[in-house]
Amino acid sequence: MKQFLILVFIMSISAGNWAQDFQGIATYKTKRQLHIPLDSTQMNSEMYQRMIEMLKKQFEKTFILTFNKEASVYKEDEKLGAPQTGNMTMMVVSSEGSDVLYKNMKTKRYTSQNEFFGKLFLVKDDLEKWDWTLENETKTIGKYTCYKATMTRHVEVIQGGISVNGEKNLNTESHMEPKMRAVKITAWYTPEIPLNNGPARYYGLPGLILEVNDGEETILCSKIVLYPDKELEIKEPQKGKEVNREDYDAIVERKMQEEQERFNGGRHDGERIEIRIGG
Repeated sequence: MKQFLILVFIMSISAGNWAQDFQGIATYKTKRQLHIPLDSTQMNSEMYQRMIEMLKKQFEKTFILTFNKEASVYKEDEKLGAPQTGNMTMMVVSSEGSDVLYKNMKTKRYTSQNEFFGKLFLVKDDLEKWDWTLENETKTIGKYTCYKATMTRHVEVIQGGISVNGEKNLNTESHMEPKMRAVKITAWYTPEIPLNNGPARYYGLPGLILEVNDGEETILCSKIVLYPDKELEIKEPQKGKEVNREDYDAIVERKMQEEQERFNGGRHDGERIEIRIGG
C-alpha cells in the first residue's frame, strides 16, 4: 500500500510539471456552406457562379491557434484581400470574425483585434459560456481519439440576399424585433490534449476542440505540434480603440448603413455587390 501511495504522489508531481510547461500550435481549416438565392433580376447565372466561387475562396481559410495552459492566440495564417474582379468590388456583410483573437481561460475574457474600414478596434469582453452536452460517440481525427459534444444556441435570423448597385435593400427589417432560430453546434474534442480551449471563441470542454460544425461552417484541425522547439509568445493585442462587443456591433451596423447611403447617393466608382449571408 505504501508503495502505491508513493507512486501516485510521483505521478502527480510529473503531471503538474507537464501542465506548467504545456504549449503548442494547432492549425485549423475553415469551410462554409453558402445558401444565397439567385435573383435573376439582379444578376445572370454566369455572374452568380463566379461570385459563389469567389466567396468559397474567401471562406476557405487557414487559422493558427497558439496556446498554453492559460491563454491562446487565434489568427489567420495568411491574410487574403477583399475579392475583386476588374472594377467590381464584393462587400461581404457577416456577423463575426477577428483578425487576432486572444482568449484567457483563467480570467474567462477575450480580446479581439479587428480592422474595420481602415480603423483598428480592440473588442474586449467576457467569453461566452457554452452549455455543452457530452455525448458517448467517438471518432478519430488525425492520431487523436475525439469525443462528441453538442449544444444548442439561439441566433438572430438574417435574411440572406444579394444587392447589385444598391438596387435591393438588405436592411428592410432593421427596425423590427429580430427573429431568432435554434442552431445545433457539434464539437469534437480530445482528452489526450487536456486543454480547455479550441478554435475561434469555442472552449469549455475537457480536451482541445479539434472540430466544430454549426450547420453552415466547419472548422477542422489539420495539424498539431506540441512542445515546439522554441518557446511560444502568446500576447494580448494592445493596439486599437477599446470597445465592448455590443458597442462594436453597433459601430459595424452604423458604418454599413452609412456605406449603403453613400453608394445610393452616387458617390462610388464601378459596380458594387453587397452580399448578406443568412444566419
